[in-house]
Amino acid sequence: MEEIGIVIVGGGIAGLATSLALHRKGIKSVVLERAEKVRSEGAGIGTLTNGWRALDQLGVSDRLRLTSNLIHKARTMLIEDGKKKRAFVLNIKDEARCIRRNDLVEALADALPDGTIRFNSQIVSIEEDETTSFPIVCLSNGNTIKAKVLIGCDGANSVVSDYLRLGPKKAFACRAVRGFTNYPNGHGFPHELLRMKTGNVLVGRLPLNANQVFWFVVHMQDSQHNGKDQKSIANVTLKWVDELSEDWKEMVKICDVESLTLTHLRYRSPWEIMFGKFRRGTVTVAGDAMHVMGPFLGQGGSAALEDAVVLARCLARKMGPDHGDLLKDCSVKSIEEAIDEYVNERRMRLVGLSTQTYLTGRSLQTQSMVIRLMFIVLLVLLFGRDQIRHTKYDCGRL
Repeated sequence: MEEIGIVIVGGGIAGLATSLALHRKGIKSVVLERAEKVRSEGAGIGTLTNGWRALDQLGVSDRLRLTSNLIHKARTMLIEDGKKKRAFVLNIKDEARCIRRNDLVEALADALPDGTIRFNSQIVSIEEDETTSFPIVCLSNGNTIKAKVLIGCDGANSVVSDYLRLGPKKAFACRAVRGFTNYPNGHGFPHELLRMKTGNVLVGRLPLNANQVFWFVVHMQDSQHNGKDQKSIANVTLKWVDELSEDWKEMVKICDVESLTLTHLRYRSPWEIMFGKFRRGTVTVAGDAMHVMGPFLGQGGSAALEDAVVLARCLARKMGPDHGDLLKDCSVKSIEEAIDEYVNERRMRLVGLSTQTYLTGRSLQTQSMVIRLMFIVLLVLLFGRDQIRHTKYDCGRL
């Protein structure tokens, strides 16, 4: 059985960011990733001020700014019976950009020391060592690893969150398709986030640069299509946008089919985040494994980056950088205290994000004007007139 000080499960945004944050603090870790290489699913990530503050701390922000343009405005339109009913325009004064997911994960991975990420390492279960109470990670290849600290960054279907006995995620009654479209001669769209809701369909468009656009289509009621391959996902999406204007239909028709992803949107309820036990011994979670919340605020990626900075800071404060690969001189009590500090610091921030996301998603899903108004009133009562206040959050320095 191999022994490792800190094991991170999952080589996505949360896992790589957590490992890099620890590395910046002089603490070594190993990332277990089930895929053969760094995953680069086709998706864009709208990243606002809070996300860029975290990226600044991780030391990869300058690289990412080179491939993403500033977004100056967010525009939301409600269409009923083919006519524009309402429009909301927000001028963005702080930093907002759309970055490619694969650009982000590659930047994080490239900043890590060689050998940090172990590919083809899929965990199947976690056991507790009877003598030390440390977690033992069992891999699909039959190998086992005893970790002094285990951090689950393995997404919505997290094995680590199951070990923590967290409840299963709930599902919104909708599915989302995300993709990219390239315009060789330029797209001509303004550099703004445009969202449009008509009937059961919510569409969004966000330029990355003069030639490439990230877009998404959410169907609020259609939860039947599984999208077994890229072509079927494209066909489903074309069906969803059939009643939209020609520029939206053209964007889907000429998209990069290989970039398409279809997701059944899920969330962890605000009350579960409020009362959930996110530590068991020296095991904890971050990113979607902790707080998957749906895309309606566009904060999932940025919240994961915040998790990484806070968790590394809390661990470093208790253990420091000089304990070696196995953390032999670091007590279990100090590790548990560090994780508790991390959970306490993150909990109310995540409760706020998940509540606002949940209410926003429900207001978009309902067909009843009365219920929609109720959700809007709740949003105003809970979060005030400044509904983007959450983007100004600062997770602090590493």
